[in-house]
Amino acid sequence: MQKTKIKLKTKAIIRFLFVIILSLLIFIGWKYFYPDKGKVDMVDVAERERVEVISKVGTHIVLPKDEVPTLATVSDPEQLKKYPFFTNAEKGDKVLIYSLAKKAILYRPTGDKIVEIAPIITKTN
Repeated sequence: MQKTKIKLKTKAIIRFLFVIILSLLIFIGWKYFYPDKGKVDMVDVAERERVEVISKVGTHIVLPKDEVPTLATVSDPEQLKKYPFFTNAEKGDKVLIYSLAKKAILYRPTGDKIVEIAPIITKTN
C-alpha cells in the first residue's frame, strides 16, 4: 500500500515536470522562431497615428503636401488655456504642426472636427 502511494506520487511528479519542461521548450522555440511577435514598435504606432490623423484632418481642409507635420496630443488642457490657440482644447485633442507652412491645426478625433487653425509666428517671419 505504502509503495503504491509512493509510486503514484512519483509518477505525478514526473508528469508534472514533463509538462513544465515541454512548456518551456515550446516557449523557447516560439521566441526563437518568432522573436518580434508580441513586441510593439512605438515608432510604427506613432507613424500610423500620424497618418490616420492627417487623413482625417485632410477630409476637412487642404493640407500642405510638401512636408510631414509634427503630431502632438493634448494631455493637460488646463495648462494650455493661457494660450488662445488652446482655449477650447480638450484632453486627447491632436495638434498638427506644419513648420514650413507655418500652420498649426487643433483637431478633435472624438467629434472628427477641427477646433482651431492658427499661423505659427516666429521671429524670422
